[in-house]
Amino acid sequence: LSAPSILVGLFVYEILVAPLKGFSGLAGSVALGLIAAPVITRTTEDVLRLQPTALREASVALGAPVWRTILAVIWKSAQGGMLTGALLAFARISGETAPLLFTALNNQFFSADMTKPMASLPAVIFQFALSAYDDWRRLAWAGALIIAVVVLSINIIVRFIAREKKH
Repeated sequence: LSAPSILVGLFVYEILVAPLKGFSGLAGSVALGLIAAPVITRTTEDVLRLQPTALREASVALGAPVWRTILAVIWKSAQGGMLTGALLAFARISGETAPLLFTALNNQFFSADMTKPMASLPAVIFQFALSAYDDWRRLAWAGALIIAVVVLSINIIVRFIAREKKH
């Protein structure tokens, strides 16, 4: 959970970028996935352990096999917490710059080809924030605001959808 993102970027650089002799969006995706996976795993594990033992016992007492109890009862009651873990991971990787600099590099132009270097908003923010131009620094702040608004919006939308499904 606490591995520095720059080390994750270097690791993926060594296993994907260097052997394939090129930066790519795919390598960036792998790096961000490696950062997100422990957050999702740990929160899911914690939420599943927090479910009441009585809930498990009641399901098994009614004759449900253990695998069915986990799948239909425990996971169902823990869905909100598991969703929270996924949202935490998404928020964490949304602003990551270091692993993307080592894996996806940065492309000045938009590209949807995952096998080539790709532009990313965190890398552009980093580049523009260090610029000598006032306009570029203002754009860096606008980019940071965009990331914050997107993360907040996705959290609100997912929470609203999850709340609607419960009724």
